[in-house]
Amino acid sequence: MPRIAGQIDETKTEAILDAASDLFAESGALVSMDRIARRAGVSRQTLYNRFPSKVDIGRALAARRSDAISAPLRAGGEPDVVLTALAALMLEKLNGSDSRSSMRGVMLMSPHAPDVALAIFEAGPAEGLRRLSTWLAEQDRLGRLAVPDSDAAAEMFAGMTLGHGHLRGALGVPHPPIDIPRRSAEVAHRFIRAFAV
Repeated sequence: MPRIAGQIDETKTEAILDAASDLFAESGALVSMDRIARRAGVSRQTLYNRFPSKVDIGRALAARRSDAISAPLRAGGEPDVVLTALAALMLEKLNGSDSRSSMRGVMLMSPHAPDVALAIFEAGPAEGLRRLSTWLAEQDRLGRLAVPDSDAAAEMFAGMTLGHGHLRGALGVPHPPIDIPRRSAEVAHRFIRAFAV
């Protein structure tokens, strides 16, 4: 089916983001935009039309990941169901091989391209925390949980869920085996007990 004039081919956008993710993990911030275009199989013009800079690519990569992980917060449901699903997605992403290489890629680039690293952090982890904080504040307002400081509580939930996982990933240290459904349910249960009404 032909595209309508002006319509963006999302498969090219995804190819660019996938190529950039792989190359950032391999080479850090020093990877060129030309190399990203070649790996994605698109022209330089297509790349620059969608993403004028590596900062824009980093932001889009992080936003894509944040959207996927925070989906349970948008789905609705009882706090235990939502938080269990959120913890499971966080742990699945953390334990995926792409996550470990992504973390190492951001660490490699941060000294040379702090603007890219900051954009990735703000659009990814920080945005995820903001979404969780907003959701927790709404649970407090509805009387489902007692959360006096939703920002601090969001950080606590992330810490309970991920533990030292990010550090292991950044250092390339293997993660111990995790029973993700069991761990997710336990984190949600303990968190809800801590903030019970």
